[in-house]
Amino acid sequence: MLTRMGVANLMGKRRRARPVRIAAEPSALVFDAARAALVVIDMQNDFCTRGGWFDSRGIDLDPARAVIGPINRMTGAARKAKMPVIWLNWGNRPDRLNLPHGVLRTGAYGARLPSGRGPVLERGSWGARIVDELKQGKDDIHVDKHRLSGFWDNELDSILRRLDVSTLFFAGVNLDRCVLATMQDAAFIGYDPILLDDCAATSSPQYCSEAARFLLRLLYGFVTTSKNVLAALNKGRLKS
Repeated sequence: MLTRMGVANLMGKRRRARPVRIAAEPSALVFDAARAALVVIDMQNDFCTRGGWFDSRGIDLDPARAVIGPINRMTGAARKAKMPVIWLNWGNRPDRLNLPHGVLRTGAYGARLPSGRGPVLERGSWGARIVDELKQGKDDIHVDKHRLSGFWDNELDSILRRLDVSTLFFAGVNLDRCVLATMQDAAFIGYDPILLDDCAATSSPQYCSEAARFLLRLLYGFVTTSKNVLAALNKGRLKS
């Protein structure tokens, strides 16, 4: 913004730190709620709803649908705590020109489904839309991705840095794929990633989830639950 004297003001509004302590693995931690955000990954029709892509492949949707309730509770708490809520959904370009041949090898992207739905995982399509049961806020942020990692070739990192966010809570599907890949990249580029274990699921075998949690605890960040975060917030530890 320009002042009356024509001088550009680059001073962003400074926020008072709001430390919150939560139980987590491999250790308890303190994060600054004034610099934290919640990222919800791929809770969209193609992965979570009857008639979507996963359903057409005979994949069990129950694990993904089981986290809808916990995610709704967590997004509500995040908004109340003035933490940004970011919906990160898989949405390819309709022409898929930015996808390499190796990614396109299955021929699934852009395909029509037996249910009549489609195109699969295309930006703006029914399959890329957040499931109806999840409550969205008017100030929530929406970002499309087209890789397992949500930080690749899109605006997510720029948005987070503009918001001065340093701690990221993660929820969504699939834990051992897009959630894990995005958390890894978050750690690589300087964020502190925290998995909300009761808000994340996968259609893969149980050992895949165990391996993902092991790697997150060991190398990339922390694992906790939305219950732990909600309990800390409800104790009134946030100071506005």
